[in-house]
Amino acid sequence: MKIIDIPCRNFIEELSSKSAIPGGGGAAALDGAMGAALLSMVCNLTIGKKRYVQYTDKLTSVLNKSAELKSNFLNMVDEDAENFIPLSKAYGLPNNTAEAKHEREEILEKCLKSACGVPIKVVKKSYETILLHQSILESCSTLVLSDVGVGVQCLKSALTGAYLNIIINVKSMKDRCYVDNIKEEIEPLLKDGVKIAEKVYDRVVERLSD
Repeated sequence: MKIIDIPCRNFIEELSSKSAIPGGGGAAALDGAMGAALLSMVCNLTIGKKRYVQYTDKLTSVLNKSAELKSNFLNMVDEDAENFIPLSKAYGLPNNTAEAKHEREEILEKCLKSACGVPIKVVKKSYETILLHQSILESCSTLVLSDVGVGVQCLKSALTGAYLNIIINVKSMKDRCYVDNIKEEIEPLLKDGVKIAEKVYDRVVERLSD
């Protein structure tokens, strides 16, 4: 059974257990799924209301994108776990001879790069979903404004959590060119994404306080 198919309570129990999976990477992906799901909910509860009819096409487009993003995030919960298993095994490989040490390093490098795959995607998808929340902030029903705020907070958590999972893996890599390329690609998304999420959240608070 896939991790994402187990009941919520069981998922939390597994997350709190000695088992390494699911772990922080899967939790970050699930945060992203919740952020995307809330985006869908906001669109669904706004579309059809007379006051917002002029935004129907825009909201419908965002709704379709959010459904795809939600599916992406959910798939990444299990994908992250699948990528971690080879890495955990690689750390246990023998390195008592020069040949074994060299072989272990090669396998470990490959597994570390694989383990970075999902967190990199979570950062990118979280950033994309944060931008979508921002795009409908002034176009959605005031009754679901708080859900926009909760959604961007989930995505901010997904974004920063995934980044931590990237950092912990790249620190052990020998291929520093590969590491530099990842950081060059991801760090601007992290910085900008957090900034936008905080602005959206502050705007939600401001509008709710009016």
